[in-house]
Amino acid sequence: MKIKLLDRYIFTQVFAACFGCVFIFMIVWIMPEILLKTVQRTLSGQYTVEMAVSILINELPKVLNIALPVGMLLGSILTFDKLSKDFEITVMRGSGFTFFRIIASVIFLSVVATVFTFIVGSKFLPYSACKLKDIKGENRVSQFVFPVKNSDESMNKILIVSNFDNNNIRDVIVLNFYNENTNSSSLLSSILVSDYVKYTKNSWVLNTAKKYIISEEGVFEDIDDVKNLEVLQGSTAVNAYKLMKYSVYRDRELTNPQISEYIKLLKKERMDDEYRFMLNKYIQRYVHSFMCILFAILGCLLGFSKPREQKFMGMLIAVGVIFAYYITIPFFDLLAEKAVLSPWITSMIAPAAAIILIVILKRTKDL
Repeated sequence: MKIKLLDRYIFTQVFAACFGCVFIFMIVWIMPEILLKTVQRTLSGQYTVEMAVSILINELPKVLNIALPVGMLLGSILTFDKLSKDFEITVMRGSGFTFFRIIASVIFLSVVATVFTFIVGSKFLPYSACKLKDIKGENRVSQFVFPVKNSDESMNKILIVSNFDNNNIRDVIVLNFYNENTNSSSLLSSILVSDYVKYTKNSWVLNTAKKYIISEEGVFEDIDDVKNLEVLQGSTAVNAYKLMKYSVYRDRELTNPQISEYIKLLKKERMDDEYRFMLNKYIQRYVHSFMCILFAILGCLLGFSKPREQKFMGMLIAVGVIFAYYITIPFFDLLAEKAVLSPWITSMIAPAAAIILIVILKRTKDL
């Protein structure tokens, strides 16, 4: 009964502190920009009251996804700092409880937060992000570039689509390249310009197009009118169409099955930069959720202190950890995209750093 009472007591204390930190963080995050812009546009007549409320509701998953790990870190620090100052930790340690036994209920809460964060990031966030675009009437960027490579990795052709909407593919440029074995000073063999492309189940066909023929010396030789010219066929045509559909979405607008399929298509068509970037973002979804557990343990360690010890240093370290974690995400995205580091490495640097910090604090603190 004493063990159950202890767990329940610490659980309720940490839960209340974490809930408060998450709530405050969300208010601070929303108030300066999102709420202010929404109110201004509502007063100016751009949004109706119903639209404004819907926008604020659909902004919550994005903020909540960020706030939950932060809440676990700060809530754990505040709770265990208070327990330390009130000599409650001293009593628990004197009763024979180890550090990990004391924080058992906190770890349980962090596991719940991990599952909830993953659900928010993989289910609610993609839905709300797409919903926001629909409410605001924002147009998606519809430009798409699709390279077609030969088996030896040399470039065969590049398709540039300037405008598309569902099955309507318009304003297309096709750059055809000379084979590497050709003794040519020019890379391009011809350029096709078409107003419209017809997409069927397994082919892309230029309805009518202007073909600019380029000599091996790099000089325009002739201009021809072509009709019903097939530029993509088979699985390549199907993959190109799917990739084009996915390319208008940001990573947070895709569910896990969608982003997984997108990654497989990018790998199959050897679009390496985008493949590495999306793989990095996909792994980050799982890592970000797991950070709730690591941040909770880290917060407990930073909160453990002597009764008269100042808590300033623990809070300072926590703020530094939060800042470093979120500010370095775009940097690691870039490293993965440019193949400086593997996406598996860039996405694991944050949890590895958190684990190292936990080990250091565990060894240096008098627990």
